[in-house]
Amino acid sequence: MQGISAGDTAFILLCTALVCMMTPALALFYGGLVKQRDMLSIMIQNFVCMGVIGLIWVFGGFSLVFGPTINGLIGDIRPFFGMYHVGVQPNPTYGPTIPFIMVFAYQMMFAIITPALMTGAFVGRFRFGAYLAFIAFWTILVYLPAAHWVWGGGFLAQLGAVDFAGGIVIHTAAGFSALVTAAYLGKRRLPPGVREDEPSNLPLVALGAGLLWFGWFGFNAGGAYAANALAAYAFNNTMLAGSIAMLVWMMWEWRETGRASFSGCLVGAVAGLATITPASGYVEPMAALLIGAVGASVCYNAKHVQRALGIDDTLEVWRAHGVGGLTGSLLIGVTASSAINQVEASLHQLGVQAIAVAVIAVYASIVTVILLKILDAVGTLRVPEDIQERGLDDSLIGEHAYNLWNMDRKLSK
Repeated sequence: MQGISAGDTAFILLCTALVCMMTPALALFYGGLVKQRDMLSIMIQNFVCMGVIGLIWVFGGFSLVFGPTINGLIGDIRPFFGMYHVGVQPNPTYGPTIPFIMVFAYQMMFAIITPALMTGAFVGRFRFGAYLAFIAFWTILVYLPAAHWVWGGGFLAQLGAVDFAGGIVIHTAAGFSALVTAAYLGKRRLPPGVREDEPSNLPLVALGAGLLWFGWFGFNAGGAYAANALAAYAFNNTMLAGSIAMLVWMMWEWRETGRASFSGCLVGAVAGLATITPASGYVEPMAALLIGAVGASVCYNAKHVQRALGIDDTLEVWRAHGVGGLTGSLLIGVTASSAINQVEASLHQLGVQAIAVAVIAVYASIVTVILLKILDAVGTLRVPEDIQERGLDDSLIGEHAYNLWNMDRKLSK
């Protein structure tokens, strides 16, 4: 067994902190994109994941993902329940040069942000109490099995499917679950004369997007579990894909509307970052540029599918994350290089990736619908229409985003 490397440990400590920051950054990003009356309601939905999912991760979550596999379906809950046997000694399978407790912490941040991604799809419609139950059960029933299948030695990993930092496990699972949740809850009830597609605070969106991009370096490069050449490739691939995706999204928007919007540039970058995530540790930098460009194009034009479906995915989570994660995961089979990691582009790898994406997308969608139906039978999920018109911040939270000298009251008039 290798000993602990101080350099690798310091690197993963930093990456863990960066990924942790992404959940508050997502709250800023989503909060600025919605109307002022619902800003705090979506931000609290993001922040509260750090509490709910953190506890689930300690009490069985980590073990169900990374414990010894049971028939390739789920990990054994016993070895690491309550952080038992999760100490400073390195694990030969996961991060052999870092304390095992850092693998626990790093992966916990992934588990936290995954359900938070979904919140942008159902802004202003989900009762907060029901939402808490939803993210808890969704994490247990969807995220933990999916993560085990791909990262914990489950049947998809045994099949040969790979996902460097979460394109399948995180973005595909959350994106498709968000879509079916938005469909189940139905369309928003808007006040007369209100256009919901206008962000309330673009500088806040920019701050959130910038912090997300910054955190994404830890999100992807940390997947190497060491400060090495693989981490360097993932780091640079992340930057390149986000950069070109921003420009390609802007090109599509400019072509369609005759101008480039600031919000479009920011969303385009996020779509590119989501697309490169699964492939960041398997491809050359030039391939990362291709993946970012293709990802932005596919995500941008996926709006036609969403419109045809008639689903009110408020902040288009499915387009950026579901479609982005799916696209990047498939492109591993087209662009992967064994010179970077132990995966080579081939028809076989493409087929394996397609199977993994399909399994996770279908499984997440079906389980999410069943879970929503059960929770709705126990207690109503959808916020009443009169409260939707007034906004959740005032009615359900009792606080206001802009409360300086009653600024929120003046802005609402």
